[in-house]
Amino acid sequence: MYQWIFLTIAIVSEVIATSALKSSEGFSRLWPSVIVTIGYMSAFYFLSLTLKTIPIGIAYAVWAGSGVALIALIAWIFFGQALDLPAIIGLSLIVAGVVVLNLFSKSVSH
Repeated sequence: MYQWIFLTIAIVSEVIATSALKSSEGFSRLWPSVIVTIGYMSAFYFLSLTLKTIPIGIAYAVWAGSGVALIALIAWIFFGQALDLPAIIGLSLIVAGVVVLNLFSKSVSH
């Protein structure tokens, strides 16, 4: 159970870091840059903890897929990024892939 909590922390940390990356303006602003650095360090640390029990392919697929979908949502809400129909369909397919992996794959430890 802890591996999924660690993976969730890794995902949230990566999403926070990536969101702050835009605000860091090429690492020219201190506090957003600090958030980026700490966020990515935390993300990779907690991702590494999940790899003790979750296969790397599954952990990375969930981490990356969830991160992409969450970043797109944050970009839409906070940065005014437009999402057209193909973008929404593509993001939906990513989320569906993560769900299928978790619900039906025998590679995932339940």
